[in-house]
Amino acid sequence: MSAAVVRDIAPGDREAWATLYRGYRDFYGKPHDEAVYETVWGWLHDPSHQTRGLIAEVDGTPVGIGHYRTFARPIDGGKGLYLDDLFTAAEARGTGAGSAILRRLADIARDEGASLVRWITADSNATARSLYDRVATHTPWVTYDLKPSE
Repeated sequence: MSAAVVRDIAPGDREAWATLYRGYRDFYGKPHDEAVYETVWGWLHDPSHQTRGLIAEVDGTPVGIGHYRTFARPIDGGKGLYLDDLFTAAEARGTGAGSAILRRLADIARDEGASLVRWITADSNATARSLYDRVATHTPWVTYDLKPSE
């Protein structure tokens, strides 16, 4: 088995991306909604939208995806990259695909002058957290969600 290769998501990746994205949504208990798939796929190919995507391949087979975007960091007058979604197919875990996506994001952050790559994950996501704890710093920040006014 060869090392994972990470590249930008391309228009021809629609079917493979959708399969991986469905797996990601299954992992987090989200319902399958074709409108969501169409929206996100559209974002990934709209140069004016902030959301970008990566796909990891092992031996030419897509096995992982990452969705990310740039965000402003007013506290230091700079910017960072925010990793919204990272998913590796269950059968490909341990192949290095997740690590390869994170390395690629670190390279993009360097190339684009971002000060960091940031993400959140579920406290219960032990498999992913074992990787994250090896490659990044676990921060002391607590996350909150505020619903829009009615």
